[in-house]
Amino acid sequence: MPLTMNREVFITCAVTGSGSTQDRSPHVPRSPEEIANSAIAAGKAGAAIVHCHVRDPETGAPSRKLEHYRELTDRVRDSDTDVVLNLTAGMGGDMVFGPVENPMALSQEGTDMIGASERVAHVAECLPEICTLDCGTMNFAEADYVMTNTPGMLTAMGRMMTDLGVKPEIEAFDTGHLWYAKQLVKDGVLDAPALVQLCMGVPWGAPDDLNTFMAMVNNVPEDWTFSAFALGRNQMAYVAAAVLAGGNVRVGLEDNLWLGKGELAQNWQLVERAGTIIENMGARVIGPAEVREKLGLVKRAPKG
Repeated sequence: MPLTMNREVFITCAVTGSGSTQDRSPHVPRSPEEIANSAIAAGKAGAAIVHCHVRDPETGAPSRKLEHYRELTDRVRDSDTDVVLNLTAGMGGDMVFGPVENPMALSQEGTDMIGASERVAHVAECLPEICTLDCGTMNFAEADYVMTNTPGMLTAMGRMMTDLGVKPEIEAFDTGHLWYAKQLVKDGVLDAPALVQLCMGVPWGAPDDLNTFMAMVNNVPEDWTFSAFALGRNQMAYVAAAVLAGGNVRVGLEDNLWLGKGELAQNWQLVERAGTIIENMGARVIGPAEVREKLGLVKRAPKG
């Protein structure tokens, strides 16, 4: 497939994530207030979309508490910085198996399996413009941890998101996830054209070499909108690669803690650097209003 560079690019900032990064950098936000402030700073630096998880304010551990999501979304919406809000719906599908001779002795530390309605409860409560849908099951880097998203679970969650009027951002960690995403659209669970995030270099999904990346790109339908990112030191290289391949970009502390060798980053700095790369390529960074028009989003306040 010939490359067609994207000339109108939006930046997503993945503000904090749910990985165990809270003790590796003082810049990883923990409380809803800190996450909101970091998201607002990213918006001021040029991010049109902020992708947010919440954490326990004391420990920094990943959380699903509705009150944290409500505080976060209220703070972002009450600020004077316009930004498209994208909340994760990836929590609640975590399974940590027991030892190889007794795998069903599931670990109580890390296993978090809940139903579809509970996984989407904060989305229904806060009504963001976008929420994520991890479109498959995958072994993660940890030895016995499996990110679990069955076809039945994805169908149920996808229908709930569509009925709420919240646009799912399909998180594709491998080509099979795109295959199933296309089936969800074909089945009428998700609306077309869809929005997809290509997640590169996440062990043990799609590696972040360019051959694999282009295989992912070539499996995205032409009328869909895609973004891409890679972890760690390849984050900024993938800003250029995604734009060149016709897509949009994601940066942020969820995926990479470093601005340079020995220099810990803040979210706004990663967004600012991505914007410089995009503009130096001859493209234009677009803002939240243009993203809403492009993706058919409607900015809404949460239920009272």
